Amino acid sequence: MLKAIAIDDEPIALEVIKNLAEEVGMVSIEACFTNAFRALEYVQKHKPDLLFLDIKMPSISGIDLLKSIPDPPMVIFTTAYSEHAVQSFELNAVDYLLKPFSLPRFLKACNRAHELYELKSRGEGRADTIFIKSGYEQIRVALNDILYAEGTGNYVQFALTKQNITSRLTMNDAEAVLPKPAFLRVHRSYIVAVKHITKIEKRTVWIGAKEIPVGDGYRENIEKVVK
Repeated sequence: MLKAIAIDDEPIALEVIKNLAEEVGMVSIEACFTNAFRALEYVQKHKPDLLFLDIKMPSISGIDLLKSIPDPPMVIFTTAYSEHAVQSFELNAVDYLLKPFSLPRFLKACNRAHELYELKSRGEGRADTIFIKSGYEQIRVALNDILYAEGTGNYVQFALTKQNITSRLTMNDAEAVLPKPAFLRVHRSYIVAVKHITKIEKRTVWIGAKEIPVGDGYRENIEKVVK
């Protein structure tokens, strides 16, 4: 069961999350906070697996709070506003729930968090491998064999040295699973294995004969490799 906390300046919203979590069963709400800074202290001390985090709060935004955590847990943003959706996923949010959200929608978000947690846990047993779910199978893959990952909608194709594996993941899920700095996000649709980069140009990188675009927001990542 995932250990989670909920952060929202509205007590009613916290009660909704707590009640829904009890219905779902796979998530245990360990604490609730209306004060973001007290929540931050709790996160640093207790290391929860998951945050349910409101975005619009009076003292500090949920996005700024998440950015302040050096090694943040998984996060599901909960908000009445949709304009921060893109930014939240750039921060590797598991999901983005628009208030008021239903039990099925809440369950879907929790399932995604649980699957990602399981994926990470299986990989921790051996630092040189991860498990990739493809269909009904969990395939153990050596990190050294992964050339790059390419995202299309809710699917990611992992290009390996000898085969390709397609998994029902988002790119944010894949980025969370592939360890840094060995793997680098260079585009909203691509993550590359740094050791397999054969050439770097201004707007592209090459993995052997595969040309991969570099997005405008990811050029700093490439510059770090060059340095």
